[in-house]
Amino acid sequence: MILPIYLYGHPILRKGTKDISPDYPHLKELLANMFETMYKAEGVGFAAPQVGLSDRIVVVDLSSLAKDYPECEGFKRVFINARILEKSDETTVLEEGCLSVPDIHEKISRSNWVRLQYLDEHLQPHEDVFEGYPARCIQHEYDHLEGIVFTDHASGLRKQMISSKLNRIRDGRVNCSYKVKK
Repeated sequence: MILPIYLYGHPILRKGTKDISPDYPHLKELLANMFETMYKAEGVGFAAPQVGLSDRIVVVDLSSLAKDYPECEGFKRVFINARILEKSDETTVLEEGCLSVPDIHEKISRSNWVRLQYLDEHLQPHEDVFEGYPARCIQHEYDHLEGIVFTDHASGLRKQMISSKLNRIRDGRVNCSYKVKK
């Protein structure tokens, strides 16, 4: 089922999230719906707050980026109750966008690698290091779990330059090709 995507300005995107318990209701169905919603909107990563849930759940499928980023080949993951344990000091600047902030793309600096502790879709624990584009995507989605939107990382000047676009999104004056919640 396609879920509505919550847009910039909605309070849920600024709220921190909580861990889910092993008896979380309908988890398998929610994950399937999140993937379906993300694919329909042509995204590659998606966090629960973007569908109105204050839960520490992220889905990622970077396979469509494998031509430009070979490390993305077959990279489809679920991250539940994720915690970044460590990040590299070295960073890379790349352009990012977000389904909750349509029509805005900004160059954002992110750590080159992250060490992440998480549960998979079967609630099995993992601790892995992710590098390159997967690390970038994980940091972007992790930010959603912490109530941070990617434009928060833009420079002061860029924030001023995009403020009117952000205000239009916040006021519901944006057209999206996917189902949204304003």
